[in-house]
Amino acid sequence: MTLIDQIYIDGAFVTPHGTDLFDLHNPATAQVIGQLRMADAIDAEAAIAAAKRAFASFSRSTKAERIALLHRLADTLDKRREDLIEATIEEYGAPISRSAWMADYAVGAFRLAAQVLEAYDFTRQIGTARVTMEPLGVVGIITPWNANAGFIAGKLAMVIASGSTCVIKPSEMSAIQTQIVTEALHEAGVPAGVFNIVTGRGDVVGAVLSGHRDVAKLSFTGSTATGRAILRAGAESFKRVTLELGGKSPMLVLEDADFGAAIPFALNAGFMNSGQACIAGSRILVPASRLAEFEAAISEAIAAFPSGDPRDPATAIGPMVSQRQWDRVQSYIAKGLNEGARLLTGGEGRPDGTQGGWFVKPTIFSDVRNDMTIAREEIFGPVLSIIPYADEEQAITIANDTDYGLHAYVAGRDEDRARSVADRIVAGRVIINAAPMEMSAPFGGFKHSGIGREGGSFGLEAFLEPKAVMG
Repeated sequence: MTLIDQIYIDGAFVTPHGTDLFDLHNPATAQVIGQLRMADAIDAEAAIAAAKRAFASFSRSTKAERIALLHRLADTLDKRREDLIEATIEEYGAPISRSAWMADYAVGAFRLAAQVLEAYDFTRQIGTARVTMEPLGVVGIITPWNANAGFIAGKLAMVIASGSTCVIKPSEMSAIQTQIVTEALHEAGVPAGVFNIVTGRGDVVGAVLSGHRDVAKLSFTGSTATGRAILRAGAESFKRVTLELGGKSPMLVLEDADFGAAIPFALNAGFMNSGQACIAGSRILVPASRLAEFEAAISEAIAAFPSGDPRDPATAIGPMVSQRQWDRVQSYIAKGLNEGARLLTGGEGRPDGTQGGWFVKPTIFSDVRNDMTIAREEIFGPVLSIIPYADEEQAITIANDTDYGLHAYVAGRDEDRARSVADRIVAGRVIINAAPMEMSAPFGGFKHSGIGREGGSFGLEAFLEPKAVMG
């Protein structure tokens, strides 16, 4: 049984003032594997004060000093790679291949920030004005449970690159992963107070960060509902905000698509991170003229995406993170059936061969209308909806008929046509034919998928404010 009874404030591991305990689970067994002593509002206040003190000197650090620090952070986190992989499997239930990707992504976030910082010019001449990009101050960072180390590293890396300081509130459900990350970051010798990690409840620690007058900026990744509450709370003190929220991303399969390539693309996009991904391609738009062919092919291909033991290299889909999340996914499968969608594969209950853990059958519905609940709301599990369309114009209309606009996917043989379709989809990112992610490109969404962008120079400038001096 693991007990995590320390938080990180002002360069040191300290015992929280808060005394509430939170059980940590292994999602593959549903067993309690540890406890977290959670921080409270007093701890959050102390962390903000430490970050404010540190900002006075860190904001004057040189670009070279911050680049060196970012590389040290990457190196110390990389040394804990195996520990982090193990914790991600044990505490989150991510399949082993995904856990390794998550650990490497976190390390890479610091290296990428160093590259961006190296090339970034903080001073530019605009007419008669000398414009400098100034660090904002204390940043509040709130991260979710579905990619814990990556979100902490990605946001912290750009805060450091900017010369700002921060207080991080990770999800309490990821406390073991957070502990490993914090120990690694401490080893890098970051000046005291530059980053502080205070794990507690969102309505306690998160509320302090959202409303505190000394927090200049909030960077949040999570649900649209929580993002809306953060935006309201931050408005009182005119906080700058970056909100990376939910998605209901379309996977638009064009009429000329090669199903041999398009179907693995669609399943990988839909089932990534066990379906617990904001960018999951959960709405698969298929030409009605090829619907039967597509259904037959995807029903056969889904065998390569089994749900089961995350330690088995053959597993593609791990358990849901919690009983609550399992119940949520099950409720959406039931809604799909009740609203008249046709079940192609999967369904309610646990997959054969699994018991005890929070496993979900990989589920695909067909004959889905875009006004059905399963096509409108973010499920955050391995549940996909096939929506037939008559022609390209209707496909684009359906793709854009959503409250969200985070991500989209297009599959088609004619690349010019696919790019033309991608240009008309309202989404922050569009991937054509399984092209690799460009990590330095901006990431974020339109509409209810958020405000602002992360990644590359856009992510750096999210923590900067321009100041013009004339004369």
